[in-house]
Amino acid sequence: MTPTVGLLDNLTVLSYHSTMDDMPEQRAAVAAAKAEMFKALGHPIRVRALEVLVAGERPVGELAEELGVEMSHLSQQLAVLRRAQIVTARRVRSTVFYSVRDPRIAALFATAREMLVDGLREQHALLMDLEDDPTLQTAQ
Repeated sequence: MTPTVGLLDNLTVLSYHSTMDDMPEQRAAVAAAKAEMFKALGHPIRVRALEVLVAGERPVGELAEELGVEMSHLSQQLAVLRRAQIVTARRVRSTVFYSVRDPRIAALFATAREMLVDGLREQHALLMDLEDDPTLQTAQ
């Protein structure tokens, strides 16, 4: 069995060679694969591109225009997502179309949004408490 190239390299090799005695190694490989996936999501252009692609397949030119980025920069970012097996690409003549490989990425982004909103609410509540605390007000 030849390992595949991409995000799941560690898991592929591990599943081929592992036994039940290798559980700590297996957990480490799973954690490494997850870290690689999140690393691939770690750029604002990639996140924005995925948010658009969740709605459906797009030609790269249309995607670049919608995101307001140069085609060359977007192509580099899409290549990262392709190597991480997060998006797929297909060519029709001279046009490359991109789509998300797994629509569950939308749920991941929804969860991230909820976490961000909750964090901002907590910060806002803390700010309001600080502004209302008479012992912390400065003399003017």
